[in-house]
Amino acid sequence: MGQKVNPISNRLGIIRGWDSNWYGGNDYGDSLLEDSKIRKYLNARLAKASVSRIVIERTLKLVTITVCTARPGIIIGKGGQEVDKLKEELKKITDKDIQINIFEVKRPELDAVIVANNIARQVEGKIAYRRAIKMAIANTMRMGAEGIKVQISGRLNGAEMARSEMYKEGRTPLHTFRADIDYCHAEALTKVGLLGIKVWICRGEVYGKKELAPNFTQNKEGGRGNNGGSNGGKNFKRKKNNR
Repeated sequence: MGQKVNPISNRLGIIRGWDSNWYGGNDYGDSLLEDSKIRKYLNARLAKASVSRIVIERTLKLVTITVCTARPGIIIGKGGQEVDKLKEELKKITDKDIQINIFEVKRPELDAVIVANNIARQVEGKIAYRRAIKMAIANTMRMGAEGIKVQISGRLNGAEMARSEMYKEGRTPLHTFRADIDYCHAEALTKVGLLGIKVWICRGEVYGKKELAPNFTQNKEGGRGNNGGSNGGKNFKRKKNNR
């Protein structure tokens, strides 16, 4: 019991920043709906590009969209053609000026969204779910995560009755606010129905003050992997040495 709250929303304002950064004023509802449409469109359009998160910032006339992806080459295209095409498509949705930044996720194995979608695509491709999950767990732990937990639910192996299975390694302390836990829920559409896949990844603990604004320049030294910028990375290493 008790593990019901989304670990990301639970840490908002503590060690995690928001994915939409703007002041809504009177047009709050319209902006929110626009954000939702942009995200839905981009996730469908860039399904093969391993998109981890889409951060949207707004000024009066300009919408800045930062796409964090493990495969930036697919989005950028030859000489940046794809980005320009994407800009034009998004202008039709929003009727505003669009600026697109592409940020590379250096260690995709530590990103819950990419890991979950990867497992879902493998299960859809008729790979045994146990094998897909165990490979994902091994890769994540090898990249230096503190712990990972994966739950898969539905008609596993086409069984008549749906069931849930959970696989864990390391520690994922969901009640510890300073633990940097990334979470994702993905779905795999198989011929016997939908399977739900949930992934929790603990990337160490964050000590001290955390910059919550989406500042992608500071993350470049430590790579996007530990999501806490350079500061999170240092503390992550120090904790390992103390053991």
